[in-house]
Amino acid sequence: MHKYSGWAQELKNINDSYPNLKIVFTGSSLLEILNARADLSRRAVVYTMQGFSFREYIGVESGTLLKPLSLDQILENHIEVTQQINDKIKPLQYFDSYLKHGYYPFYREGLDLYEIRLGEVVNMILEIELPLLRNVDMAYVTKVKQLLVIIAESVPFVPNVSKLSDKIGINRATLLSYLNYLDEIGLTYNLYKDPYGISKLQKPSKVYLENTNSIFLLARNNANIGNLRETFFSNQLRYRHTLGYTDLGDFLVDGQFTFEIGGKGKSHKQIKTVANSYVVADNILYGSQNKIPLWLFGFLY
Repeated sequence: MHKYSGWAQELKNINDSYPNLKIVFTGSSLLEILNARADLSRRAVVYTMQGFSFREYIGVESGTLLKPLSLDQILENHIEVTQQINDKIKPLQYFDSYLKHGYYPFYREGLDLYEIRLGEVVNMILEIELPLLRNVDMAYVTKVKQLLVIIAESVPFVPNVSKLSDKIGINRATLLSYLNYLDEIGLTYNLYKDPYGISKLQKPSKVYLENTNSIFLLARNNANIGNLRETFFSNQLRYRHTLGYTDLGDFLVDGQFTFEIGGKGKSHKQIKTVANSYVVADNILYGSQNKIPLWLFGFLY
């Protein structure tokens, strides 16, 4: 395991805090672990590990390990910290490759096989685990795959449950259950207006794939740039923060900060009357005032 791996650091943190704890890797899937959670709680600690952050990916690729930043540091001092980072490395040099293949550590075992391996994981979840462990009807697995492709190609995906129910041929409650399962297993991320009171039958306001690598896997050459930007932002933020849907921007973070995501020409027009609001812009090295580079949010862990 590479010394800059986020997974390695997480394991070290756990072992430092719990020196008597033994961590054992098995062939169990996440769904199997979730099913056995009540029983496991008496004998083991279930610990969820995030894929590489953009910061960690840069560390692996460049050999330069930079310290993670807090959200407050980014919001209050982004001009200063971007200058410090750019003095050491050129983050935009690594950004596109991270979006395509930098999230899962096994990309280091060969880029030519990365997409194949990622596709095998997705297929195993959809074709074996969901039918076996969540009673998803095999007849609808192909429809669920089509749904994932739609999410990958959307701008981003705002679910119309009634139309989707008619198209797939299942009732509303079953479709919402499927959306919940996809989020639960980590293939998608559901964004809700009220992230603190979510039920399994609540319609998400937006649905993203869990990470940008999955977008390139499923959308092929039809990946939407707006979807990529918002997926990257949500993936890097939600590890340590709570995200909610807002009509006045793209994300409400921790119930107090509003973020509008866009390209380098994105203005504050849409959120100019909103307190604690920020524009997050792609393809810029440095920000100004309340306009912050998108890549910088990849330094949160």
